Amino acid sequence: MRKFLVVLDDSRECLNAMRFAALRAAHTGAGVTILSVIPPEEYQHWMGVADLMRAEARERIEAHFEVFAKWMRDKQGVNPNLVIREGDSVTEILKLVAEDPEIGVLVLGAGSDKSGPGPLVTQMSKNAGGLPIPITIVPGEMSKERLERIT
Repeated sequence: MRKFLVVLDDSRECLNAMRFAALRAAHTGAGVTILSVIPPEEYQHWMGVADLMRAEARERIEAHFEVFAKWMRDKQGVNPNLVIREGDSVTEILKLVAEDPEIGVLVLGAGSDKSGPGPLVTQMSKNAGGLPIPITIVPGEMSKERLERIT
């Protein structure tokens, strides 16, 4: 089964990327994989603190995932799976795409403020030519109704 890969992070535009991936998956009989990446800790020598921070990050990610997953299951009939990784977001996206041949499209949300589309969209766009899958960039300011019409 083909899957849409979408990145769960703290950005506002992440919501539209989730919506787009779920709607497209529902309309095409595909699945959704949600990836969340915990950045490496700056203070590795404080292992107890780093372990606690890592556990708290996982709990927060799982709570956010459950909100999106419930909506996807209840409204779109799509049952997403969650992958949590630690490291650099771009590196972990590339690894996951290489590991899972069913991932067919990477869906990213683009910010609309003056600072640009966001670091992840910028970095992944630079790697787009070497990716084995297409990237769909969803504008963060696109309305829910417009998303529903185009998917």
